[in-house]
Amino acid sequence: MAKARAIIKRRKAVDNIRKITRTMELIATARFRKAMDRATEAEAYTKKIAELVSDLGETSQNVAHPLFAKREPVKRSLLLVLTSNRGLAGGYNGNVLRAAFRTYQDLQADGVVPDVEVSGKRGVTFWKYRKLPLTASYTQYEDRPQFDDVEKLAERYITMFLKGEIDRLDVVYTEYVNASRQNAVVKTLLPIPTADPGASRPNPETADAAAGKGVGAKAEAVPYEYIPDAQGILEEIVPVSFKVRLFKCFLDAAVSEQIARMVAMRGATQNADDLVKELTRSYNRARQSQITRDLADIVGAAAALK
Repeated sequence: MAKARAIIKRRKAVDNIRKITRTMELIATARFRKAMDRATEAEAYTKKIAELVSDLGETSQNVAHPLFAKREPVKRSLLLVLTSNRGLAGGYNGNVLRAAFRTYQDLQADGVVPDVEVSGKRGVTFWKYRKLPLTASYTQYEDRPQFDDVEKLAERYITMFLKGEIDRLDVVYTEYVNASRQNAVVKTLLPIPTADPGASRPNPETADAAAGKGVGAKAEAVPYEYIPDAQGILEEIVPVSFKVRLFKCFLDAAVSEQIARMVAMRGATQNADDLVKELTRSYNRARQSQITRDLADIVGAAAALK
């Protein structure tokens, strides 16, 4: 009976864990739907304003904005890494941190001095564990990042870029493609690219998989009339474009985190179900063996009394 009792105790423990993982799956599903709605609402606006800025930057030959200025060679770079505050999200944080660490090493190899800022407790812990220099850390961005908070961060980056404190801003985060595909990418936000405003560099681990695929032809530039003048319009719209694109990175990261946690908890729940079934079968076999032994003892004792 001792073995049967141990199996029962373990089965209860697994069942309790299953209840927790199932609850976390439901919570992640609800948060994912809310985060996806916000990201979907911002996607169209972000894409359009990025296209508009790209067209203005290419067609306005006689005007320029300092956020377009490419500085060669790049001497100082800022690397912003977006991770989560909580774990139990599968490989979400691991993929982002591997891409960030590899980018950090590549920048150092190129002679660039990278300043690293990390959002999320998991990323902060990783960076401190490796004893790497960390310029700033943020833990206030949860699954519902607010534009006002991200705007303050964006304004500081704009100021640093205009003052020459940084020559480039790279953001490492998980880009949301669809419900079944999220990619860890490194995207350059400053200087603002004009040729391809939505271009991003994929995770080096998956870069080879994308090799050989054709790239679509670029759409023909759209002519614009500027009223009152192109310079005034660029000065207003270019900073807004950068802020919106940075905010979209936070939104994509929030959506991808909830998807990863939802999938991880669903897998954990299924594994717990399988383990409960296996333990139940083991308990039935142990109980059956115990009953067989008890019956054999009874029959043997009865035969001895005759």
